[in-house]
Amino acid sequence: MLISILAALALTTALQSEGQDDSTMAQPPVLQLDAVAAPAADPVRAAAGDYAAYHGVVADLRSAPIGSGEDLDSAMDRLTAFYVHDRLVRAWIAYTAMIAAQHPEYLDDVRELADYYGEQAAMSGLLYDPTYAISFTHADTAEASVVDALERDSAGIREVSDRYRAAAYDLQSTRWAQARSGNRRDRLSALENAGSGPSVPLSNEFLLSLDTGLEGVVPASALYEHPEIARMSAYATPQLSLTVGDAAVDPDRDRIGRILSVAALQAISNDPTQSTELVNALLSDPVVERCLTWARLDLQQCVAAGHFKYEDSFCIAEHALLDVSRCLGVSAATGTD
Repeated sequence: MLISILAALALTTALQSEGQDDSTMAQPPVLQLDAVAAPAADPVRAAAGDYAAYHGVVADLRSAPIGSGEDLDSAMDRLTAFYVHDRLVRAWIAYTAMIAAQHPEYLDDVRELADYYGEQAAMSGLLYDPTYAISFTHADTAEASVVDALERDSAGIREVSDRYRAAAYDLQSTRWAQARSGNRRDRLSALENAGSGPSVPLSNEFLLSLDTGLEGVVPASALYEHPEIARMSAYATPQLSLTVGDAAVDPDRDRIGRILSVAALQAISNDPTQSTELVNALLSDPVVERCLTWARLDLQQCVAAGHFKYEDSFCIAEHALLDVSRCLGVSAATGTD
């Protein structure tokens, strides 16, 4: 009897083991890979989208209706949203640094320096002395492209400024613009509390053109002149021109050097975390930020002093556009101290 029981137990155990083996063999092995860390965000590309978006607003205002007080209020609010804190400053430097990065000869000069003296020494020189970036052999071509782009972008802003300045005179013959504006508290509150909103990313098509290396970065204002211009290698050579009798452009060396330094730092850094920290430091320009702050304050004071809606059109032209074009030009920005 005992022998029969032991035999039955042995048979049951064998069947269970066989079932487990079949179950194990029925399931294929699963390959598990370590999670890949997400690449560090590129601060230049992240900020540059706002500069393109700003010029999209400027482009819209070339033909936007100026037929009511609401139209003028909308123009003020759309522009002022970019003048909060350092939003436009970071975007302006980042976008133009992408233009400088379209010159491989310049970047090769920087890499050669980093190979000779070491990456850390080269990065320190670029960080603490932005003008160092314009001392390289091929820096002049990168500088020329940046200066040309800034001049063209500023010209686009001034063009819209002229439109609103002319409208300030034309609107004096319209009934709604001649009406007294009354209490300006709500309008000033809207300007005072204008938020920057979320950053605007560059389009996927634009980013793809950068990654392929086949197309160049054009002035932000040119993106809205012709849709196909973003697919042109506009900066194979600079597009500078000078008319006899015109004063030659004398760019601020610190300003242009800061822009070229951003492009250079990204070209030589092997540590994305470190380069992000250094680039973020260079994307801050207190001089330009102060200039834009004064432009915004002058706009508020102009609106506060006005009595009629047509005067708002002049305030937009003078402070929301013309003053800003000066802040973002190639010469040193100025503001009331």
